[in-house]
Amino acid sequence: MAYYRPLSTNLGDVSGHYAVLVGRWNTDIVENLKAGAIKALHMEGIGDDDISVFYVPGAFEMPLAAKKLAMSGKYVAVITVGAVIRGGTPHFEFVAGECSRGLATVALEQEIPVGFGVLTVDNTNQAIERSGDNDENKGVEAATAAMEMVALLKQL
Repeated sequence: MAYYRPLSTNLGDVSGHYAVLVGRWNTDIVENLKAGAIKALHMEGIGDDDISVFYVPGAFEMPLAAKKLAMSGKYVAVITVGAVIRGGTPHFEFVAGECSRGLATVALEQEIPVGFGVLTVDNTNQAIERSGDNDENKGVEAATAAMEMVALLKQL
């Protein structure tokens, strides 16, 4: 996969067990985000034995699952990937807003990095652009941000 962007500086120790939490809506898009996240982890030396993948029905369910994963003490970070695509009803605002708010709350309350790779886009084309084999893959960005935070928190 050509879209991996390495960490900007040598931040140190990113080792540990990572949880990748995947929403099942918009499967093709989300599977590309998941692949990007896992590839980014691999590129920093995180092996398959240190990556656990979990699925939830959709973005709205992510905060609860992320909280349980964080509370388990098994993971140094939780990386979330999903896709919420705007439709013709207010449903988008509720799902996207509660997902992002809930995941931020998990990170703060549980003091664990939560990589936010949940797309909140207006249409399918935007989702495809942000999940492809390119520099815009948000799964890569979510995993990279989580690893950067893991290294930083180990230094603090």
